[in-house]
Amino acid sequence: MNITYYGHSCFGIEVNGKHLLFDPFITPNEMAKHIDIKSVKADYILISHGHEDHMADAEVIAKRTNAEVICSWEINVWLGKKAVNNIHPMNIGGKIKRDFGNIKAVVAMHSSSLPDGTYGGTAMGFVIETEQGNFYYAGDTALTYDMKLIGDYRKIDFAFLPIGDNFTMGVDNAIIATEFIKCDDIIGMHYDTFELIKVNKEEAITKFKNHGTSLTLMNIGETISK
Repeated sequence: MNITYYGHSCFGIEVNGKHLLFDPFITPNEMAKHIDIKSVKADYILISHGHEDHMADAEVIAKRTNAEVICSWEINVWLGKKAVNNIHPMNIGGKIKRDFGNIKAVVAMHSSSLPDGTYGGTAMGFVIETEQGNFYYAGDTALTYDMKLIGDYRKIDFAFLPIGDNFTMGVDNAIIATEFIKCDDIIGMHYDTFELIKVNKEEAITKFKNHGTSLTLMNIGETISK
């Protein structure tokens, strides 16, 4: 499984020959100026919620690639009005099967409005189950006790957790989340893009290490394998 970081909370995951793209926010991100959005691959685009910093490039990439967009009903309606046709709406608790594996929508505690201010539905995270391994993409969320359900009923090999605080959980709560989901291999997201979510990266990595867990903070444009 190959993981490419495009900045903020946007990751591309290559699994079973398919490309999953999570929360595409690239062109408005000053830190991701070196990323050529036309080169970003996607067979599926998964959107956790409607805020612009999670779906600013969704329309453009969806139209270029004809990727299937997985999102809330409200985001589905909004993108449909923009002539994005290949969309599958979900809500929390639902699970769908695709050619690479399963997608389950899970609780995320966060607000959700669309770039034009209209209601974006309920924010969500995703649990992805594949033959190559399972992972949890938390989206924007506070620490929530619902995460324990993921750890109790799913084997999570690695997880993407927000660590930037202010709008989501910070480092200390993300460490607690690792206990809930029973996963010690974490990739951080939703940090440093804006002043309000700046983190001390060395301190964050040390805190995770002292807890017996691993925090990976990827460089934008970097690809790693799991």
